[in-house]
Amino acid sequence: MSPIPDETAIPHNLAAVRARIAAAAARAHRAASEVVLVAVSKTFGPDLVRTAALAGQRVFGENRVQEAESKFAMLADLDLEWHLIGHLQSNKAKKAAGFCSWIESVDSVGVLKKLDEAAGDLGVRRSVLIQVDLAREASKYGADTSELRSLIDAALGCRALDLRGLMLVPPIAEQEEDSRPWFRQLRELRDTIVASGIPKASLGELSMGMSHDFEVAIEEGATIVRVGSAIFGTRPPAGPA
Repeated sequence: MSPIPDETAIPHNLAAVRARIAAAAARAHRAASEVVLVAVSKTFGPDLVRTAALAGQRVFGENRVQEAESKFAMLADLDLEWHLIGHLQSNKAKKAAGFCSWIESVDSVGVLKKLDEAAGDLGVRRSVLIQVDLAREASKYGADTSELRSLIDAALGCRALDLRGLMLVPPIAEQEEDSRPWFRQLRELRDTIVASGIPKASLGELSMGMSHDFEVAIEEGATIVRVGSAIFGTRPPAGPA
């Protein structure tokens, strides 16, 4: 079980997670610098985010635009990079484009178009990942593999968005090894698409792996891991949407 949220433990937890990232990367004959740690701060207060930032963490992930926007405003004095990792509704795309450097959860052409329009109007460029639903779970978002190529083509045609790769939320696993086939499948899918002629730079990032399985994800090629409870402790109940 993850520790109860404890502000004083965050620097130690961060160091432990980074050590585990380095060890997993070494097992895969990769450099730890190839893996970006996104500290998932959803439902944790801005005070804990500030503590993590002061301990050297710069990249944070949030699930909901409203909560993320509030923290962005309260922590504006810090040089932080915000990733939206939860489902994005098209009517919130304009807000998300205003402060999220990365939107990891794009799953439709409609959302892409709204984000592109908003970023263009704001005069900013945003990085996007396409969320893929390999398991076709009714409870989760993500594009079906049959829709992936059309989404990639649409993203490559955007004027203010840079397609950077793919994102995956696999089925909940009892053991971390149970996630490995899903991570491997995403990597192999990406490699197949690149081999078909899509620029490698546009699909270079694989965001996969969370607190319970990020080491396996790294071994299978993850370049971004999304870790929350292993850094901040047990997650408090979420408030109303």
